[in-house]
Amino acid sequence: MPTILVTGGAGFIGSNFIHIALKNMDVNIINLDKLTYAGNLDSLRDVENDPRYTFLHGDICDREMVERIFEEYQPDAVVHFAAESHVDRSIDGPAAFIETNVNGTFALLEAARKYFRSLEGDARNAFRFLHVSTDEVYGSLGETGYFTEETPYAPNSPYSASKASSDHLARSYYHTYGLPVLITNCSNNYGPHHFPEKLIPLMILNALEGKSLPVYGTGQNVRDWLYVEDHCRAIITVLTKGMPGEKYNIGGHNEKTNMSIVHTLCDILDDKSPSNDGKSYREKITFVKDRPGHDMRYAIDASKIQRELGWVPVETFETGIIKTVDWYLQNGDWCKRVTDGSYQRERLGNGK
Repeated sequence: MPTILVTGGAGFIGSNFIHIALKNMDVNIINLDKLTYAGNLDSLRDVENDPRYTFLHGDICDREMVERIFEEYQPDAVVHFAAESHVDRSIDGPAAFIETNVNGTFALLEAARKYFRSLEGDARNAFRFLHVSTDEVYGSLGETGYFTEETPYAPNSPYSASKASSDHLARSYYHTYGLPVLITNCSNNYGPHHFPEKLIPLMILNALEGKSLPVYGTGQNVRDWLYVEDHCRAIITVLTKGMPGEKYNIGGHNEKTNMSIVHTLCDILDDKSPSNDGKSYREKITFVKDRPGHDMRYAIDASKIQRELGWVPVETFETGIIKTVDWYLQNGDWCKRVTDGSYQRERLGNGK
């Protein structure tokens, strides 16, 4: 049975990937996670007793530890999610993003390179290193056009710059050392287990608690929204069918302004969980000072992964957002547990 080493598997996308992989693949999963504020083992309670699943608490920056993990577990693939990922936090404190996203990726690549050199025959031919990245490395689009795999990088925040750096490192290890690297760049994810500093879960939880719904600027920034389970299925597709040395853009074909997202959430909650005062949640919308360096529009051209590997998203935004709201309505205890520490949904990223 193949073994996949997943980094950052207790985070939002990583935990969803582990669920999807165990459900749809005959694999062992080794989950290496530092358990920072956004990593939560509650998201994996239902698989913690699965004999195919192993959790390891550790930091990818600890190269000696990572090398021992490669030696002990002999993974057939690495799926690298571990990253600091919130733009607002990168504005307030960029150092952690350089440490994890750049130095951590470097340490992981070095450990993988050492391990890969020891492999022979079928094991060497089958090994893959999949680096999961973001469309934010491409910068900002105007009113038209799409990010393709050939779009030049133009990151505008410390977060996106750190991810661009890690992309370049991963690519270089393929071209310099022959490490069979694959890179994916995805659009904005949404769905279950999303830490509530991001737009969709923040709006849902604030609305349910009668708090204001803060929208940056005029709310006209545009993002392409991808349901997280569709993203996870795409990663499995790239891992099993993709060509080493290639990168694949993954998008949901769902361009929406932030304002339209908030309106949609308010309307769904008005129907499913009306406010006690009988008023629409839309009345709680407030506008706050925009984020510094806020990219205006992201839009992914995902035709390559569809054409070459046969992946297309299953969920429309309309179906995925209903599933997402339902999950948060049904999992209030999870939401309370992940926000009972240092983060209380306060404004981040003021640039001060």
